[in-house]
Amino acid sequence: MKLISVKLPEKYLEGLDTLVRIGVYPSRSEAIRVAVRDLLKREVWEKGVPPSS
Repeated sequence: MKLISVKLPEKYLEGLDTLVRIGVYPSRSEAIRVAVRDLLKREVWEKGVPPSS
């Protein structure tokens, strides 16, 4: 896995922290990975968009 840095609005962090606190995800990182995966699945992989070169 690669490490990236992302700037997020405070409200997003509060939401992520809530998901972690109530046990939906073990960490912010895992919640973000799931969100990115679901976005890619919906917007790229299912539509058959070819990867960029």
